[in-house]
Amino acid sequence: MKYDFAAYIWPSYTGHEDRTRIFWPDGIGEWQTVKLAGPRFEGHLWPRKPLLGYKDEAEPETMAEQIDLAASHGVNVFIYDWYWYDRRPFLENCLNDGYLPAARKDPRVKFYLMWANHDAGVAWDKRNSDRQFLPGGQPPVWRGDVDLKEFRVVCSRVIERYFADPLYYKIGGKPVFAIYDCPNLIKGLGGIDQTRAAFDEFREMCVKAGLPGLHLQLVLTHGVGAVLEGFTISPEMCAKLGFDSITHYQFVHFAYIDRPFPDALEDVKKEWERIPDAYGVPYFPHVSVGWDASPRFHDYIGGILRDNTPENVGKGFKAACEYADKHPEQPPLITVNAWNEWTEGSYLLPDDLYGYGYLDEIRKLQFN
Repeated sequence: MKYDFAAYIWPSYTGHEDRTRIFWPDGIGEWQTVKLAGPRFEGHLWPRKPLLGYKDEAEPETMAEQIDLAASHGVNVFIYDWYWYDRRPFLENCLNDGYLPAARKDPRVKFYLMWANHDAGVAWDKRNSDRQFLPGGQPPVWRGDVDLKEFRVVCSRVIERYFADPLYYKIGGKPVFAIYDCPNLIKGLGGIDQTRAAFDEFREMCVKAGLPGLHLQLVLTHGVGAVLEGFTISPEMCAKLGFDSITHYQFVHFAYIDRPFPDALEDVKKEWERIPDAYGVPYFPHVSVGWDASPRFHDYIGGILRDNTPENVGKGFKAACEYADKHPEQPPLITVNAWNEWTEGSYLLPDDLYGYGYLDEIRKLQFN
């Protein structure tokens, strides 16, 4: 394959995790919300149905099917959203029980972790999700920030359970570990200097475990130069924290998306070019398949990335490949949102609207 197409996985499509019933009481994870989704206005392209069915993604048989589908279309990395709430992991089942047993038999798709260390709120619970828009919002169900003691527990877990695995995606031999909410991490650890010290300790723990080091990846959830939690995510901050690379999670985080996909893509490509100079570290281009979070809410909240046909999204994939080609000094990694973000309208898995169209666009770039 020419590129490392890495698709984020939202590991909520299972009932194996008992705590998911807080949000989805039917015991099938967020499939419950997908099944209830319907159109909000004339011409709204919902509901959509998965062609593979509403399968439990914590089952090896399900993930064996998905690994084969991914690999045969050129998706060769899964980035698992990884959670730690209330002093223990949350939603590890799809990774541990589904993907890993299947990938041991078919190792064509590697994986790495993105620590989704944001607060867990009511957005996942359709019964209460609209309440977050009330004055003052709603308190979180679980907080995502951790202190240093808890941070060390997190580091030990991911090192011991995942980093040495031959399936784990590495750059320069170093396991890649992405962090979604840097401001929340800094808040919990007590400041930028304290966070850098914690990162240094994390790296040392990796070396003591027999690894050559750690590749820390910053996930930007804002535009260049944004001020968050009272500080600017700047080159100076990146230098102090020692991140090795940057990517994005979703177009909606840094681009205006209530418009056609081709228009948004033009602004996205400009942001790709700004980031390496602005932050001083390598950037791996990101492509989002779409955005439509209306299935999660009773009231229509607006904000839909329109005209995200396979042909148009394929232009985004092609642009990301061209960006990778212009940066041969770094791995040809391209992150994609997402493999299965059904309730955000951003997924590569085949549906009854476009079939296998998105995957076919990647296949053309990887195998032609």
